[in-house]
Amino acid sequence: METETRSILVVGYHGAELLEIASVTSALTAACVESGGTPYDVRLLTPGGRAITCATGLRLEAQGVLELHREPADTLVVSGGFGAMEAAGDLHLVRHVQRLATLVRRVAAVCTGAGILAAAGLLDGRRATTHWGFADELARRHPEVKVDPRPLFVRDGSVYTSAGITAALDLTLAFIAEDLGGAVARDVARALVAYLQRPANQAQISVHVAAPAPADPVLRGILDHIGSRLDGDLTAPGLAAEAGISARHLRRLFRTHLGQSPAQYVRRTRAEAAAHLLTSTALPLAGVAKRCGFGTTESMRTAFLDFYGVPPSRFSTTPRSVW
Repeated sequence: METETRSILVVGYHGAELLEIASVTSALTAACVESGGTPYDVRLLTPGGRAITCATGLRLEAQGVLELHREPADTLVVSGGFGAMEAAGDLHLVRHVQRLATLVRRVAAVCTGAGILAAAGLLDGRRATTHWGFADELARRHPEVKVDPRPLFVRDGSVYTSAGITAALDLTLAFIAEDLGGAVARDVARALVAYLQRPANQAQISVHVAAPAPADPVLRGILDHIGSRLDGDLTAPGLAAEAGISARHLRRLFRTHLGQSPAQYVRRTRAEAAAHLLTSTALPLAGVAKRCGFGTTESMRTAFLDFYGVPPSRFSTTPRSVW
């Protein structure tokens, strides 16, 4: 049976991020190829139907006029980018986004596009995310929005918001899985050489890039040791012995420079490494747990629930055994 074609409206404007637009449009177009049908009809709408200059300086031709679109559609996606704040202050654009939202089944914003949805009142009382660097500003400008800067994307009813840049691809893969099933989403991810699928609750920022490398050379050496030996003895006494310092001094270094204990840092690092293996390999759960230094699959599961709110099995739709 042939799948109905879903009309997807992507809103662009001057200063929109090209990669965020392309992540959505390319993944949906790939879904048409991989499914062997035409499940999506994707159109870029811009004010006046004019070409837009993206944040990168490249120009995109529109496929429709924002103000003139009247037909019902399946999904409205508002792009983000450096021009999003100016776009959110454009009452003309915001009103038409608000109008288009009444014509669709679901509404989404990627990255800083959440600011445009918020300006349109579409995020009032809802939980939403955005690029981590814009989260505080969004919360300040729109206190009625429940801003959560941690997840890759958030669904609150029929409204979706995503983190920055490539998180648009994670959100679009989730749409494809929701619309066409996990098999098609996996095929699209393989075609795009992308992870399938980072779950919504996966953190935007890795522990390895959340803060600059510590200035203390002893601590830098300890962190390098942890990252290269996740399956080794990473207890405080073991790390202290490796570094030639006391366990007390070790804990002081972690508290002073990282704001957490050695055990907390090690547990999160192991969880991140396990998440990467689960989205990029077919290793069984027990194999992942062993390689990342978790004593059992249950301890790995507990860590995932603590950090991501989902069990390890949710980090990939690839069938895998426990052992």
